[in-house]
Amino acid sequence: MTKMPLSFVVLLLLISAVIPPSTAEIKSLAISDDARPMILFEKFGFTHTGHVTVSVSTVSVVSTSPDPNPDPSRLGFFLLSEESLLQVLLEIQQNPRFCVLDSHYVTHLFTFRDLSPPPNSRFNHSYPVTSPNEYSLFFANCAPETKVSMAVRTEMYNKDPNGSKDYLPAGSTQLPSLYSFFFLCYVTFLGYWSYTCWTNKRVVHRIHLLMAGLLLIKSLNLICAAEDKHYVKITGTPHGWDILFYIFQFIRVVLLFTVIILIGTGWSFLKPFLQEKEKNVLMIVIPLQVLANIASIVIGETGPFIKDWVTWNQVFLLVNIICCCAIIFPIVWSIRALRETSKTDGKAAKNLSKLTLFRQFYIVVIGYLYFTRIVVFALKTIAAYKYQWVSFAAEEIVSLVFYVIMFYMFRPEEKNEYFAVDDDEEEAAAIALRDDEFEL
Repeated sequence: MTKMPLSFVVLLLLISAVIPPSTAEIKSLAISDDARPMILFEKFGFTHTGHVTVSVSTVSVVSTSPDPNPDPSRLGFFLLSEESLLQVLLEIQQNPRFCVLDSHYVTHLFTFRDLSPPPNSRFNHSYPVTSPNEYSLFFANCAPETKVSMAVRTEMYNKDPNGSKDYLPAGSTQLPSLYSFFFLCYVTFLGYWSYTCWTNKRVVHRIHLLMAGLLLIKSLNLICAAEDKHYVKITGTPHGWDILFYIFQFIRVVLLFTVIILIGTGWSFLKPFLQEKEKNVLMIVIPLQVLANIASIVIGETGPFIKDWVTWNQVFLLVNIICCCAIIFPIVWSIRALRETSKTDGKAAKNLSKLTLFRQFYIVVIGYLYFTRIVVFALKTIAAYKYQWVSFAAEEIVSLVFYVIMFYMFRPEEKNEYFAVDDDEEEAAAIALRDDEFEL
C-alpha cells in the first residue's frame, strides 16, 4: 500500500473543515494525470432528504510501479462528515500508510472495482443521505505510483416536501430571499440619497455622485446574487447570472475602495485635486482589487479539486489585507494635514469639526473592515451548517450600517453639523485643538 504524504492529507482534511459549503450547482469537471492521494471536490449541508449523485466516465489509471495493474478497490469516492474528521486525522497520524477508504468513519460511495469494463470505464449512481449533516465529497487514491484521469459529474441536493430538488446547501437555501430583501433596502436608500442630492444641489460635489453610483452598483450586485442563488436552488445551474454577479461585484468592490480613499483624502468637498501619494494609493489598490476579483472567480467557479485552489485562496487573502491597510493611509494623512493646518489658519472651530469627522470616519472604516474580514469569517467557521445564512445576513447588515453612517457623515447639506462654524465656539475649539492631539 502506498504511503500517503501525511502533511498533504492533513492539510486537505483541515481545509475541508473551514471552506464554505458549495453553492452545489451541478458540476462537471475533468481530472487529468493526477497523482494526488486525495482530492476534495465540494462541501454540502444535507437534510434527512439529501442525495448525492456521482458520475465518472473515461476513467484511466496509469501505473509507474512494477505492478501495471493496481488494485481498483484502492481508488474510490467517499463522504466525510465534520464529526468524523478528527477520527480520520487520528487514524492517518497513527499510521501514515493508512488508506482512508479502509476507515469506518467515512461514508463509502464506490470504488473503481464498480466501474464498467474498459475501454468505456464508467459508473453512475445516486446515494441517499440518511443522516443529516455537512459532508465533504472526496476521491482517494491509495494505489502506489498511479495517475488518474477521469471525467466527473457531481450533483448534490435536498428534496423539499413537495418532492422538488433544492440544490443549495441546508444553510444557504434562504439566500435568495435574503439578497432580495437587501436589494430593496439599497434601492430605497438610493432613492432617498438621490432626493437628498436633488434638494441640496448647491452643495453636491462629485464625490456625492460617485456615492450614488456605489449604491446603484451595490443594488445590481445584490439582485444578481439573488437571481444566481434562485436559479441554482431550483435548477442546479446559475443560467448566466453568475457572470453578471461577478461583473457587478468587481465594479462594486473597486468603487467602494475608491470612494473610501477619495473621502479619506477629502477630494471634491475639501480640495479639488489629489496629491501624488494619494494617486499612488489608488494606482495600487485598483489593480490589486482586479487580482482579488480574479482570485474570487477562480475560487467560486472551480473548487478545491483544482491543484492551485489553495494558492488562489492565499492570493485573495493577501490582496485583501493589503487593500484594507492601504485605504487607511489617506484618512490618516487627512487627519495629520488638518492638525497642521489648524495651527496656522486661525479657523479652530472649523478644523476641529473636520478633525472630529475624519477621526470618526477612521474608526468606522476600521470597524467595518474588522467585522467583515474577521468576525464574519469566524461566524462562517463556527456556525452550525444549518445556520450558515446567518453569517451572510450579518455581513449584509454591517455593510448596510456602514453605508448609512458613511453617507450620513458626508451628506450634501448646507448646514452640515461637522462643517458649521460658530464664532462663539472658536476660542473653545482652539483650546481643544491645542490639548487634544487626535492620536490614532
